[in-house]
Amino acid sequence: MVSVNQKKINELLTRGVETIIEKKSLLKKLKSGKKLRVKHGIDPTGPNIHVGRAISFWKLREFQELGHQAVLVIGDFTACIGDASDKITMRRPLTRPEVKRNLATYLDQIGKILDLKKTEIHYNSEWLDKLKAQELVELAMHFTVYQMINRRNFRERFEAKKPIGLHEILYPLFQGYDSMMVRADIEIGGFDQLFNFIIARKIQEIYHQKPQDIITFKLLYGTDGRKMSTTWGNVINISDSPQEQYGKVMSIRDDLIINYFEMLTKVPLKEVKDIKKALSLGKLSPRDAKARLAREIVKLYYGEKEALRAEKEFERVFKEKKLPSKIKAISLKEKKMNICDLLKKTGLVSSKSEAKRLIIQKGVRIDGQLQDNWQREVEIKKGMIIQVGKRKFVKIN
Repeated sequence: MVSVNQKKINELLTRGVETIIEKKSLLKKLKSGKKLRVKHGIDPTGPNIHVGRAISFWKLREFQELGHQAVLVIGDFTACIGDASDKITMRRPLTRPEVKRNLATYLDQIGKILDLKKTEIHYNSEWLDKLKAQELVELAMHFTVYQMINRRNFRERFEAKKPIGLHEILYPLFQGYDSMMVRADIEIGGFDQLFNFIIARKIQEIYHQKPQDIITFKLLYGTDGRKMSTTWGNVINISDSPQEQYGKVMSIRDDLIINYFEMLTKVPLKEVKDIKKALSLGKLSPRDAKARLAREIVKLYYGEKEALRAEKEFERVFKEKKLPSKIKAISLKEKKMNICDLLKKTGLVSSKSEAKRLIIQKGVRIDGQLQDNWQREVEIKKGMIIQVGKRKFVKIN
């Protein structure tokens, strides 16, 4: 008979997992009963953590529940460099004030998943700010330029004559240095981090530590089928309201349903297989599958009561064609405004260019009337309801 712990370990090492290095070593460690140091690092490149990035946190929580030490490294130093993993162009480095702003609610968001009281938390500026040039040069001597630019995205950029910054080449050294500093036994993260994790193993050996084992996870696609990325706006954030999370899940492409069930829910894998089979045989509609999926995801972050409430609200707006039961109210002094200025001032869009694009794409309504002229002057009236897309509403006081 398989023990409860063994079942948990099997799930930990299979569900959503892409690669394990070294599996024999990892299994031996997990069966030894030793309390392992399991590292996950995250750069605060934006203020919100999306569900794709949350996959690693849920895995880290599973390690916590098995009695291991979760070690969270927040890359306040490395965020100022920018991880080049999977990037086809040089990304803009962040400033320290930008990183600080992004960090404002990070622990609140992460606390929805991890038990922070049992989590060892570090900011890598603790040691990277103190790293001397001589030590960095000595560390760099163990690697070659060929090793660094031979990673897929660098090679493609090199062949296309696109710039590769020296700071980008140094990034894996800094991330590997983190693993050495926290003495990681295991590091977990997305598959796009595999190169950095392997460099970390080498760095640990340089400093006479046993190299960490590695677990990477499958890629989670965004709502539009591309890699989930804040830059592309195809994300579901863990800080989104229950209604926003539910609505975004309902908008995903049908071919992503099973990927989301596996990566983002706690639904047993056997049941996920049954859902996949029912979809393929036409016994379950994609819409009904998404409704179940949306409930499961919202339930993880807000509980079952809020998940059911979000579902009811979604049905009200999209099935019954009614206005949301609660609409954010905004007061304006202006009597007349350009429609793009109006959308920006009410917070429905982040920029006038976004407002113009949405109007051209027929995604804006005022009191139910479709807006097709981005140069229009709008007369501001009390009680006016402005809608952007399918889920954003504002009422004028």
